[in-house]
Amino acid sequence: MTTRAAVTRIGILGAGAMGTLHAAAWAGIEGARVVGVFSRDLAHARKAAAICRAEPVSEARALVGRADVDAIDVCLPSAVHRSVVVAALEAGKHVFCETPLALRLDDAEAMRETARRAGRLLQVGLLVRSLPPYRYVRTLVSSGEHGRLLSVATWRRGSYLRSDAPDHKAHYGDPSTELMTFDFDFIQWLMGRPDRLSAAATDTPLGRPGEISALLGYEDGRHAAVLASGLMPTGAPFTAGFRAMFERACLELHTVFEDGPPKSTFTMFRDKAPGEVIALPGGDPYQAELRRFLQCIAGAADARLLDVDRAIDALHLSLATQRALSGGGAVELNFQGAG
Repeated sequence: MTTRAAVTRIGILGAGAMGTLHAAAWAGIEGARVVGVFSRDLAHARKAAAICRAEPVSEARALVGRADVDAIDVCLPSAVHRSVVVAALEAGKHVFCETPLALRLDDAEAMRETARRAGRLLQVGLLVRSLPPYRYVRTLVSSGEHGRLLSVATWRRGSYLRSDAPDHKAHYGDPSTELMTFDFDFIQWLMGRPDRLSAAATDTPLGRPGEISALLGYEDGRHAAVLASGLMPTGAPFTAGFRAMFERACLELHTVFEDGPPKSTFTMFRDKAPGEVIALPGGDPYQAELRRFLQCIAGAADARLLDVDRAIDALHLSLATQRALSGGGAVELNFQGAG
């Protein structure tokens, strides 16, 4: 007799671009069933819900409170994460929350404390940890195959802060949280917590940071540089990438987001040899992280990879960047309150 595997029932909060991506990802994950998709705009909820054959709903708390929901997937603006995440955890649901987790440290810590008190998982969409090139560099750091990692430089460049940009949204934050969060997490995944940070910015016409450069320093001499921009011309595609410098090799990733799937070139340079293009398996990174969330609920995967503590570590660096910009100098880092 065959035993049927348990199905985890999901409620998605948010039916914008990210909620729609998650609806499509869940639709392809065995062992998951989306039962409801929330949006205040029921037309948007219907559109996303149709992708995963779920019910469209216009009341978030009603979906959170349903007995036939095991886990909540939060794809709403960061400013409202605390209220819906805490409500879902207190209702006994496991929670997957998109990045940025929060814009304030007290909000992030409140979500973490509620998860601990409720005995429920709180996982965060730290997407680069599910992208093959980023994971590949992490394996090289662990193996020591090319010697010690000396430095990392990352970039994320788009036009989202321009009012006429196709991806402009009024609720988007400045680059320190909206973009740099991912790379701060990547750098700490590779190098650990830095000791100091300095930053400089070019402001938008409204006086908010529009393009930021941050430099992270380590006591042992290593360093990392993070560039994030929302001020590129609207005709320029969004680009992201990194350069990881080891003692005996350098790896570079260049990714361009235009129509269709992103196009990436991942290259390794060693000694006098020409660059070697590294081919890695593809796949949907959103589906990979959501599938892992499902495995963590079942106790079949290590929950530490996408744990809320990692998101709080990244938020510490986003907030330190803001302090450095307002203070005009370097800041010594204190991770008190981080996991």
